[in-house]
Amino acid sequence: MKKQIFALAALTAFAVPVFAQSSVTLYGVIDEGLNYTNNAAGHSAYQMQSGYAQGSRFGLKGAEDLGGGLKAIFTLENGFDLNSGKLGQGSRMFGRQAFVGLSDDKYGTITFGRQYDSLVDYLAQTTANGNWGGYLLSHPYDNDNTDNSFRVNNTVKYASPDFSGFQFGGTYSLSNDTNFANNRQYSVGAQYTLDGLLVAASYLQANNPGLTSGGAIATNDANFLSERLRIFGGGVNYTFGSTTLGFVYTNSTVTNPAATDTSAYIGSITPPNGGTLSALKYQNFEVNAKYQFTPAFFVGGQYVYTTSSFESSTGTPKPKYHTLGLMADYNISKRTDFYAQVAYQHVAGDETGTVLDNAFIPGAADVSSTRNQVAVRLAMRHKF
Repeated sequence: MKKQIFALAALTAFAVPVFAQSSVTLYGVIDEGLNYTNNAAGHSAYQMQSGYAQGSRFGLKGAEDLGGGLKAIFTLENGFDLNSGKLGQGSRMFGRQAFVGLSDDKYGTITFGRQYDSLVDYLAQTTANGNWGGYLLSHPYDNDNTDNSFRVNNTVKYASPDFSGFQFGGTYSLSNDTNFANNRQYSVGAQYTLDGLLVAASYLQANNPGLTSGGAIATNDANFLSERLRIFGGGVNYTFGSTTLGFVYTNSTVTNPAATDTSAYIGSITPPNGGTLSALKYQNFEVNAKYQFTPAFFVGGQYVYTTSSFESSTGTPKPKYHTLGLMADYNISKRTDFYAQVAYQHVAGDETGTVLDNAFIPGAADVSSTRNQVAVRLAMRHKF
């Protein structure tokens, strides 16, 4: 009996260091609130909606120490709608992220699977919506993907280590099609931080995004279905004391949009008088500010001026969008907070003769019947 006890004790002693080298963490966010839209297809709308400041989610992430600074890592992250219990991101079980890879202290991290592109990894953090504001404060139709309208499948991603505040990375997403370039994606990005300064820039190109279900950007995941999507931009944030100020510029070109379901937000965009649409172009100029009154309470605001170009066979009208967003957030504990948001959009400039002439705030109940729209949200968020 004593021999068995000593043997068990010896095995336990050897097993402890092995388990100590591996870790798996369960985490998540639950974001739930009440929304009001003043004009949704000509009517006001009251809704209970999940996942605006942050998408509601739960996930597992883990790491195994392989020695010499090398680790095997993975993340499986699910998005869901709290009100219905449905899966998010096109009813995918792990629609937010699903990847495995290797991380090295000296050489960086390489991962494989469904992941964020470089716009989200680097540039989005300089915007209000990609940092603290979320869905309701997105740029029109989230044309630059700074609010994660789509993830990229079949993706190889590299992220460098930190070189004295400078980091860079990139993604390449396979089409998984016999036509190698049919629905593929690639992106690059970089950032530099020094004290309170953050500077970031990114570039993304996708060929035939959304036109196949198994490619880089799946049909039920794309913000625009088109022959080509090209996005680039840069941003800067500067924090001094309790104040953070930011400026962001992004440029998006949607070439030869698909004839049906052009936009995931508003469906088909068909030019009047039998015309054909060759391109949609957007330039977004954002200024944002955030003030941390106390460690538990902040107020933030943004203004976005968006110029667009509707290039069709019948002309090239140029609508303009003015978007304002405000948010106040109060933490009652380290994991639970309450927040209030209001967003306003006004469409000016030329008329296209399409639904693009009417205001639409991403996250609102529907497209406005006029050139103006207001959306308000009161919500609770819990992190675990």
